Amino acid sequence: MIRQRPVALVTGARRGIGFAIARALADKGFDLAITDREHDEAAMKELRQTDRKIIFFESDLADIDRHEASVAAVVCEFGGIDCLVNNAGMGSVERDDFLKLKPENFDTIMNVNLRGTVFFTQAVVRAMLAAAEVPFARSITTISSVSSVMTSPERLDYCISKAGLSAFVQGLALRLAEARIGVFEVRPGIIRTDMTAKVADRYDRLIEAGLVPMKRWGEAGDVGAVVAALAGGDFIFATGSTIHADGGLSIAKL
Repeated sequence: MIRQRPVALVTGARRGIGFAIARALADKGFDLAITDREHDEAAMKELRQTDRKIIFFESDLADIDRHEASVAAVVCEFGGIDCLVNNAGMGSVERDDFLKLKPENFDTIMNVNLRGTVFFTQAVVRAMLAAAEVPFARSITTISSVSSVMTSPERLDYCISKAGLSAFVQGLALRLAEARIGVFEVRPGIIRTDMTAKVADRYDRLIEAGLVPMKRWGEAGDVGAVVAALAGGDFIFATGSTIHADGGLSIAKL
């Protein structure tokens, strides 16, 4: 199959940050394979207005036994994968004191955020390295969080999962450097999404008080713009780098 455009696979792209990333990549010229647990026809319809090839694939990141089949289906439809964006993830099942953390809730978030992401990436990397031709720049960007370095005692399980992703990105960057696959981490800060809507009032007050030096919410499009820039191949020699998309939130202050 002769491909006219590069192909990006974005996990968890039905809404929020993932959708904004998909839109930014489509605008940059990528065809898109979108994965999520549920299909959203309105979201797909909006993405298809970009005149790119957009196909939705149902996928549960925690179900690692189906990862190889999911990736094979994408390769069959598009002829290859040039860009993987590991965006899919979840917040803590319960926010509470560490002493009340339940093992089953810990396992749930690890199975999605860390274990699921690691082994889905493994399946994609195998497909990338098996490709007979490499017509476009290749990259893997993982969306983690400022919570990988800024802890929250009431959701330690989430922070641990994101810190694990940071370690994963570093090792993956070394493994894929010789193959010229750029590997990056993007750490969003306080981003206005459905996930943060229920604590919006609290964050409004904190942002106004100076928690975020830029004194505004991050928008999903802020993250999308960063990912689209990394995906084009211009930053290949910066493989292993981390971009903080947080308005200065994570900068150490006296």
